[in-house]
Amino acid sequence: MIARYSRPEMSTIWSEEGKLARWLEVELAALDGWAELGTIPAADVATIRANAKVPTAARVAEIELVTDHDLAAFVDAVSEQLGPEGRWVHYGLTSSDVVDTALSMQLVDAGRLILREIDRAFAAVVKQADAHKHSICIGRSHGIHAEPTTFGWKLAGWAFELDRARTRVEHALEVNRVGQLSGTVGTYAAVEPEVERIACERLGLEPDPLSTQVIARDRHAELLSALALLATSLDRFAIEIRHLARTEVREVEEPFKKGMKGSSAMPHKRNPKVAERISGLARIVRAAAIVGLENVPLWHERDISHSSAERVTFPDTFLATDYILDRFTWIMNDLVVYPERMRRNLDASHGLVFSHRLLLALVGSGLDRGEAYRLVQGHAMQAWDEERDFRALVEADPQIADRLGADGIESAFDLAATVAHVDTVFDRLHALAAKREETLNV
Repeated sequence: MIARYSRPEMSTIWSEEGKLARWLEVELAALDGWAELGTIPAADVATIRANAKVPTAARVAEIELVTDHDLAAFVDAVSEQLGPEGRWVHYGLTSSDVVDTALSMQLVDAGRLILREIDRAFAAVVKQADAHKHSICIGRSHGIHAEPTTFGWKLAGWAFELDRARTRVEHALEVNRVGQLSGTVGTYAAVEPEVERIACERLGLEPDPLSTQVIARDRHAELLSALALLATSLDRFAIEIRHLARTEVREVEEPFKKGMKGSSAMPHKRNPKVAERISGLARIVRAAAIVGLENVPLWHERDISHSSAERVTFPDTFLATDYILDRFTWIMNDLVVYPERMRRNLDASHGLVFSHRLLLALVGSGLDRGEAYRLVQGHAMQAWDEERDFRALVEADPQIADRLGADGIESAFDLAATVAHVDTVFDRLHALAAKREETLNV
């Protein structure tokens, strides 16, 4: 991922230095296991731990020009810092033991940052939802006015969706919290299973119950898919912000601070460019999920067709997801909302938003549903085509007015009644937020 869309903490995890540091952690943890079993002298392991340093990426790259193998180059770069004890480095292991186990460590570390950012986004959405719990706006289906809702109600749905995304990502991270030190084709022919157990315990991982020289890639595909779903939810929210920010709608705007420019040519522009950026980068995250699925079917016990793709997909996916979560939270924290404009937009359809309530009132009065629908639709189409007030047309129709009376019509056109159950949703939202807060404080 280019620097423009990379944040420092996540970048550090996926940097070449971050990878090499975890490779060394795996090698040292394996040596601890061998020392506990008495295969390698504990004094030699202590000496290695005292003197082994993470080699520079430049030095590993220099050796790789000869070896044409990055892990072998790494082992040489570590060993050259050591005396005779250096012969024990990488003892009994194969490359994938180190690479896959270190990758799991990176996934766990990067995943913690993603979960933290989801929590920040969730809190920002809940705060805005509470602030606009009663900000009535038009609900749209097919892009057309449907019935009233509230802006807070809309945002509450986003909060629940973020919670589901967090659950999926958290589960997928746990699925990937495994390591392997099982040797070539995973048979432990040159390494003891107890070495794997000890090393994984030190690294905060669980031993993969059966690895075949590589950790099976269905685990990784699940994580990439969970991140793709998260990014797609953020894309959905961003698209809604973009639609609502259109000049003709103008119900919300992205934060726009002094000195910002929406266009190099048109000084009046205040564009939803950050939301558009979220939509664009979400496409990259979704594409990586396809790569993850393609990486599952390897030849026999393993090949390395997945390796080259993962060098791109994992860093880019985590960096992009981390970035768009942060930008989404930035938007939500300072989102500009125009409740008055929302009300004007709702009223722009001449009261047609009450057609369903009127239909139900007529059916409730004993009128056949088909006849009721015909009556309501006739006036609705007239109001739509002639831009006339729907309620006035209804009140002028004796077939409706005589049947419902003034009170019945008043009830059918009661705006507050359309969102009377908003507390039901917000009680659920606050219960979820409290549960999340309790979990975070444990």
